[in-house]
Amino acid sequence: MKNQTTVVEFIILGLSNSLHIDIFLFVILLLVFLSTVMGNLIIITLSLVDHRLHSPMYFFLRSFAVVEICFTSVITPRLLYSLLTGRKSVSLPGCFLQLCFVCFLGACMFCHGSVMSFDRYMAICHPLRYGPIMNGRLCFQLVLGCWLVSFSTMFPHVFMTMLVPFCGSNIINHFYCDTAALLHLSCTDTGHVELIVFVSATVILLGTLTVNTTSYVFIISSVMRIPSSTGRRKAFSTCSAHFLVVVILYASSITRYVQPSQRGVQDLDKVMSLLYCVVTPLFNPYIYALRNEQLKASFKDAWGRAFSQWLRL
Repeated sequence: MKNQTTVVEFIILGLSNSLHIDIFLFVILLLVFLSTVMGNLIIITLSLVDHRLHSPMYFFLRSFAVVEICFTSVITPRLLYSLLTGRKSVSLPGCFLQLCFVCFLGACMFCHGSVMSFDRYMAICHPLRYGPIMNGRLCFQLVLGCWLVSFSTMFPHVFMTMLVPFCGSNIINHFYCDTAALLHLSCTDTGHVELIVFVSATVILLGTLTVNTTSYVFIISSVMRIPSSTGRRKAFSTCSAHFLVVVILYASSITRYVQPSQRGVQDLDKVMSLLYCVVTPLFNPYIYALRNEQLKASFKDAWGRAFSQWLRL
């Protein structure tokens, strides 16, 4: 007979079993986390205080930055705490709460990306109708729709995972409470839950990827019809930053989450999850800052004003 003791807490193995490696990872991940939060906060602040950035594009970018801050804050601080103190245990409610927010906010990032692609499509392919169509009300509805779609898509598989009985082993071979790792610990057949997880991930990933791909096919087709090379370069510059973010986001997640089976977590899964959960949110704000002329100009003006005020003191 197998041990059927009910699990009351999980042990998250993390990224390594070496104290020296844990210290190194703590320093690196702390710098990455602070840089991610700071970069997104700069984008949020600039888009609020600079009237030149009061447009639908920066409204969506600001909302996307808020989601990224929340997403990385759900995973990284708990990981840093574990690396610093060596405490790897987490209660069942705490684990399920992290799982809920990771799935919900992760899906919300993809939905925001597709909405931003649609915004760039309207701006480049229908510039004369862009202003009247992309008004404040529609922008708010699109962002609200991202949250609602993310919740309705992710809730079924998260809820089903929470209902799965756990007994025996309580060791999670990951650095956060992941669906695949939790299903691996179940003492019952989880085939129906794995199917729900697969369908949910496929709907979000491939659904939003379809919107992004379709938008950029029309964008590229429209830009190539612009007669002057200067006009084409200017048009591409308005969406190049978002295109790079989309490529990084999907490249780091499709391999990890669209799989026939969710049982078992290998070292490659940890690497892909680390790239998707920690590294990608770091890249996004700085890609926008480096590739967007209006953001760079706004940042230089704000820095210049702050420096001038500091000199007067």
